[in-house]
Amino acid sequence: MKIFKFGGASIKDAAGVKNVAEVLKITDEKNLVIVVSAMGKTTNLLEKVIAEYLNEDKPKCKEYVSEFNDYHLEILNGLFENSNHPVFQDVSKLFRKMASFLEVNKSKNHAFVYDQVVSFGEMVSSTIVSAYFSEIGMKNELLDVRKCIKTDANHRDATVDWETTQKKIQKKVNISGITVTQGFLGSETTNNFTTTLGREGSDYTAAIFAYCLNAENVTIWKDVPGVLNADPRYFTQTMLLNHISYREAIELAFYGASVIHPKTLQPLQRKEIPLFVKSFLNPTGPGTCVGKGVTLDPQTSCFILKKDLVLISLSSLDFSFMMEDNIGDVFKWLHKHKMKVELIQNSAISFSVCVNDKFNNLEALLAKLREKFSVKWNENVTLYTIRHFNTAEVKALAENKNVLLKQESKETVQLVIKE
Repeated sequence: MKIFKFGGASIKDAAGVKNVAEVLKITDEKNLVIVVSAMGKTTNLLEKVIAEYLNEDKPKCKEYVSEFNDYHLEILNGLFENSNHPVFQDVSKLFRKMASFLEVNKSKNHAFVYDQVVSFGEMVSSTIVSAYFSEIGMKNELLDVRKCIKTDANHRDATVDWETTQKKIQKKVNISGITVTQGFLGSETTNNFTTTLGREGSDYTAAIFAYCLNAENVTIWKDVPGVLNADPRYFTQTMLLNHISYREAIELAFYGASVIHPKTLQPLQRKEIPLFVKSFLNPTGPGTCVGKGVTLDPQTSCFILKKDLVLISLSSLDFSFMMEDNIGDVFKWLHKHKMKVELIQNSAISFSVCVNDKFNNLEALLAKLREKFSVKWNENVTLYTIRHFNTAEVKALAENKNVLLKQESKETVQLVIKE
């Protein structure tokens, strides 16, 4: 048994779905669980539906729902010549279920509504993909993942009930043949309301199935050749990483590399199940393996960049030491204002923190900090991280740049730069 995961980019249109079928023919795996995401940018569109729906006036809610329906009907028409094919009815039934929820729901809880609505992206995509596979003679079973992955009621970032989930997956998944299911989704153990698994939820779904089925490996199919040592959008010279250890992949993810989220790696590491990152555009390419063994192959520097951050520098008003009680207050306020901490540095009388103001709470945070500290800050800074660095690379990166803060350890150097 192996697990394949295909993200939204791989099935963004009819040609993409056909290409996924070609990937399966080329790899020629007989026993598979195939985890699929919502198609293209569907999740973003459904987030617009939710925002409008919870807006009292609901000005564009119906417009966005129609856009969702039309997008998937276009893909259906590109895959099935016969408009009387049963899949059209199956997808229409899902459209009606979403419309019905939006009509009868009374809850104003954003996280709850989010999970119920966004889930239709994965439900529709998996229905279409499974039907197309059957149409071309690729026998498969469509599985509702919500009947397998059981969670608590923490909507948008649910915690998996591993014991119940393992029992259900082992009972419901046929270990021979192909099963198509949805990524990102689960359901509450108590009352079956749909939940979602948070950031990188579809990758995590693949890891959950691998763990529960003792899979041979997991492959995540992307539009890149594998994991690169730097983002090609920002760095001109990049290199494919052939192998990364679990630990190194977690380190890279911690610093912000779009490798694999740590929660995806943790269940795989526990059973030493290898994870491959490969290109659906070149399925015979080597890709990247994340697993036990060598830390990094080739042994090279890895560059990570995070833009649009805020560097906040604090000092005590009376020049007293920045001790645990002061720093504890700072972290309490950072948490309260939903600031994601990217870097910290402190000395006897000062404390600096680089944060991501994702929820636009900077002004409120600064007002609170000014009650107790002298506060300086810089907005729109960039955090560069180099793993396995050498001195020449750090010097070249900092050249002709305004470096506000530098932090260095044995394996990692970080620079906060005002562009």
